[in-house]
Amino acid sequence: MPGERSDPRPARSRARLLEAATDLLRSGGPSAVTVDAVLRAANVARATLYRHYPSGNDLLAAAFHALIPPAPTPPTHGSLRERLLELVCAQAELIAEAPVSVAAMSWLALGGNLEHLPWGAGAGESPEVRNLRERVAAQYAEPFEAVLGSAQAVAELGEVDRLRATALLLGPIVLGKLSTLPDFDYRDIAAAAVDGFLATHALNAGNNGPADA
Repeated sequence: MPGERSDPRPARSRARLLEAATDLLRSGGPSAVTVDAVLRAANVARATLYRHYPSGNDLLAAAFHALIPPAPTPPTHGSLRERLLELVCAQAELIAEAPVSVAAMSWLALGGNLEHLPWGAGAGESPEVRNLRERVAAQYAEPFEAVLGSAQAVAELGEVDRLRATALLLGPIVLGKLSTLPDFDYRDIAAAAVDGFLATHALNAGNNGPADA
């Protein structure tokens, strides 16, 4: 019936569940996102939760997805070194200021399951977990794809493995965040990563001299 199809209550209950889960994740980390805590905060029935999110992994993945900030806009002006450095620094700021992104990466690296948490482990990878995995990949890979796939980059470096490039450029930044070193200078490490990457790949592409020195 038309009235049933337009019933706004399911959308409202789903929104309350997601809001409760994201608030708990933001304030207490993944271990705070328990069934009982979400139900209390959202004021919905247990059956309603499982109707919208068949497992705890689904709800936690949706909460991570909601909290991850938008990817930085790839810079379009300047030398290749300047563009890469601006992009790596922008990513570094996101990693430094949005620990939920690192938490999501760590969770996905463990397979997206939470055997050590009250939720228990889920069976296989659900659409919510897959969507989060794709969001994290897009967050970090797509901006580099835009810069390294540009005519400017191809002329200076040739074709490079974009996934490997992203790992080489962002790996030191993620390591710095995970290490929790108090004096870690993200911009200094970003510059070293970019200069090392450009020098190595300029040589591999057959260029002479340092790239964008």
